[in-house]
Amino acid sequence: MTVQVVTGTGTEIGKTVVTAALAAAALAAGRSVAVLKPAQTGLRPGERGDADEVARLAGPVTAAELARFPDPLAPATAARRAGAAPVGPEEVAEAAAKLATEHDLVLVEGAGGLLVRFDERGSTLAEAARLLAAPLLVVVPAALGTLNATALTAEAARARGLEVTGTVIGGWPEQPGLAERCNTEDLTEAAGAPLLGALPWGAGSLSPEAFRAAAPKWLASELYGRWDAAKFRETWAAG
Repeated sequence: MTVQVVTGTGTEIGKTVVTAALAAAALAAGRSVAVLKPAQTGLRPGERGDADEVARLAGPVTAAELARFPDPLAPATAARRAGAAPVGPEEVAEAAAKLATEHDLVLVEGAGGLLVRFDERGSTLAEAARLLAAPLLVVVPAALGTLNATALTAEAARARGLEVTGTVIGGWPEQPGLAERCNTEDLTEAAGAPLLGALPWGAGSLSPEAFRAAAPKWLASELYGRWDAAKFRETWAAG
């Protein structure tokens, strides 16, 4: 695995924290890691972006950002409102490919969901992943409604010839309800790909030292961790 694209079923579901956990687990496994954020929206120059947050939590990664737009909107809309040039999939692919020549693993974190528009041509993160021939890791919420959004994301990815590595739950509650516990079984079917991890709710608020020590416990071996999907399902099986 050289380039891994991290997307999600929506916004504010834990993509950045999952990206940080994957980076931390890879670093702990002795890999060199770069994190690329193609378009950062909702922040002004000098403010800490998602790639910076990954570096803060995960440790010594190369953090890169291609463009930044102040309005908290989809990248195409935010670029238009800022009067700035948008980021196209070719630029994303070129930057990721260059980072891949210098690192063992490159994580490309998208904005929002897979089909959020990057430019006025309607280009999305999916086009960048296709140009890179890179698989998708889909970050999902645990709660009611996640199965439909997960299935739609996976279907859209495969319709574009993209591989879905698996899903990771971006925030697992301390006291999950019936829907969350049932979803531990049903997410695999919805995604057509394995559940590869679950981060505890609030993981991003841990100290960097605690985060790095715990990250491998949240992710499966395919993601450089030691999380056990079968044990997780057994622990939280619905009665």
